[in-house]
Parts: sequence; C-alpha cells; structure tokens
Amino acid sequence: MLRYYIKTTEALKRLRTDQDGVVSFEYIIVAACIIGAVSAAFGTGATGAIGTALSGGITAITTKFTAAV
Repeated sequence: MLRYYIKTTEALKRLRTDQDGVVSFEYIIVAACIIGAVSAAFGTGATGAIGTALSGGITAITTKFTAAV
C-alpha cells in the first residue's frame, strides 16, 4: 500500500511541475467554459434567445423562397 502511495505522490509532483500537464488542464477548463456559454446562449432544445432568433430567421428565409417560386 505504501508503494502505491509513493508512486501516486511522485506522479502528482511530476504533474505539478510539468508544463504540458498544466496546459492540457487549462484546455479542459476553457472547454467547459465554452460549453457553458453555448448552452446558456442557445438554451436546451433551441429555446434560448439565439435559438429563437435563428429559427425566426430561417422561417423568414423559407417564406421568401416559397413566395418567389
């Protein structure tokens, strides 16, 4: 058990000093923030403000195309 504890603490020490590990962890945080921002903007099921605006725009374009044909 002590051997696993030592291996774990050594791995954590290497991760703390490893710049590549820090950068990849920062990418995970940034990705989570982007996912949160997109879900807040679009809402779930496209019921957010941007989703409603896009749906209205697509409906207006479709109406213009069907009226022109």
